[in-house]
This record gives sequence, C-alpha cells and structure tokens, in this order.
Amino acid sequence: MTFLRSCRAALVVLSLTFLAGPAFAGVEAGLKAIQTNDMPTAEKELQLLAKERDPRAQFLLGFYVYGNPQSKLFDLNKGAPLLLDAAERGYTLAMVPLAGLYADGKGVPKSFTDAYKWLLIAERWNVPNASQFIDQLAHELKPDEVAKIKAEAAAYTFKTK
Repeated sequence: MTFLRSCRAALVVLSLTFLAGPAFAGVEAGLKAIQTNDMPTAEKELQLLAKERDPRAQFLLGFYVYGNPQSKLFDLNKGAPLLLDAAERGYTLAMVPLAGLYADGKGVPKSFTDAYKWLLIAERWNVPNASQFIDQLAHELKPDEVAKIKAEAAAYTFKTK
C-alpha cells in the first residue's frame, strides 16, 4: 500500500469535519457532488473557487477529484499544485496528502525531504495522523538531513498571497 493511499482513508472523515461550518456554503455543492461520486459536477462547482485560491476548494479538487484514483478525472498533475498552494498558505488538511505525493513521487518529483518537511509542519499544527507517518519517512533520511529538515519546518511561515 502506498503512503498516499494509507493516509487517504484517514483523511476522509477528518476532512468532512473540518469543512463544515458557516464559511462552508460556497463549497457545499462541490462536496455534495463528491459524495455522490459526480466528479465532473464537483470540478465545475469548485473550479472557480479554486482559481480564486479558496483553500477548501483547492483541497477538495486536489484530493478528491484529481487525487482519487477512482475518480474519472484522476490527474495528479492537476491535483498536486492545488494541494501545494493550499498547504503553503496554511490549510492543514492539504499537508499530509501533499507529503504522500512527495513520498510517492506522484504529481511532484519524489522527495522524502519535502514529504518529511510537510509532515513536520502538519504535526506542529496538530494535524491528526501526521505523527504516525513521520517515523515511516525518517528511516529514509540521513540523521544530518533530519536535523536540517526539522529546522526548516520549525522556521516555515505560511504564504499570505
């Protein structure tokens, strides 16, 4: 089982919890389409918001529409940039799947360094399940690399634009 596939199941329920709330109204139609497995409608509903860089829409498109192998619109080359932009701007739900993409080299160049960094950032922001994947990746890196990445992750600041 790939790293990305193992974290996908853990995020399904979590993402629905984080997406709920008063600010959710704009992505509700896209989420309903995802729940009924109508990915073309989900893409249509979420695309405008994603272009406006709404991180919720970016996450839903990147993870469920383009990042789900069962989706008819599966395309990690479209999904990875959406997850990266959302994560870089502090959308915590995007961080663990982004780390999975880097670890597996899917939609982005394979990089255990970047995967480890995003997991450390996610852990710092208390993203559930981030810690369990950190240990899996640590053995892929040299001790001096781990120390350097930990320092980079601790100093990371989110983009505001």
